Amino acid sequence: MATGVTGPGRAGIEERTLRTDRWWLAPLTTFVVFSAFVVYATIRAFMGRDYYASPYLSPFYSPCLGDCVEGASDFGQPFAWWPLSAALIILIFPLGFRMTCYYYRKAYYRAFWLSPPACGVAEPHGSYSGETRFPLILQNVHRWFWYAAVLVALVLSFDVVLAFRPMPAEYAVGDGETSGVHLGLGTLLMLANVVFIWLYTLSCHSCRHVVGGRLRHFSKHPVRYRLWTWVSRLNQSHARWAWYSLFSVALVDLYIFLLATGTIQDLRIF
Repeated sequence: MATGVTGPGRAGIEERTLRTDRWWLAPLTTFVVFSAFVVYATIRAFMGRDYYASPYLSPFYSPCLGDCVEGASDFGQPFAWWPLSAALIILIFPLGFRMTCYYYRKAYYRAFWLSPPACGVAEPHGSYSGETRFPLILQNVHRWFWYAAVLVALVLSFDVVLAFRPMPAEYAVGDGETSGVHLGLGTLLMLANVVFIWLYTLSCHSCRHVVGGRLRHFSKHPVRYRLWTWVSRLNQSHARWAWYSLFSVALVDLYIFLLATGTIQDLRIF
């Protein structure tokens, strides 16, 4: 039996959609950008090199817990036995958080599965089961990935602090002395990235539930109500922070890669 927009309870319209605007532009853009990011991130994750240029550590490899290059491990190397890239130990957590994110689910359901491709546009699938079957039922672990994402954001914040460390002597200018604080373009990029990461993480729907869920009376919990109100305001721009943080994390990794390979030199401010 026909279902969805072709079901017996819907108007008998043969056209796939009556929309006359460029409804296909948004899912197409999402498809191209997401595909490019996935290809880039996959290549960088499996490279296992050129992820550290003192004092900068790529967010794809942070924290570096495997067999890492000298200076990249600030939390030890408990997985030094791991034979593959150290990034593969960590990326499962931010990747799982983004893949189960409510906004990203909407974005890639539309862009990759055309389910549906846009509002008011019929999808090509003959049936719909929602997220009640494997593997989509695993989307319900999103809240647990949020806790892991908070830990990752804390580590990335620590990396920003470390990025203000004095440069090694080989990077110094003049007589080889280094100042007490280092500030370069890489530092600013890492700082902007961690700001976007926090905005994306704290504007998450799961964060709203954590700070204000399961309450019968907000009046009896003024602090949690205040936090819930603040997170709700952030949540209005959740999609924006999702895109900004996606671009920023890739940009920071690319910048550190170019530094590590000697392609460019860090623009040092002081």
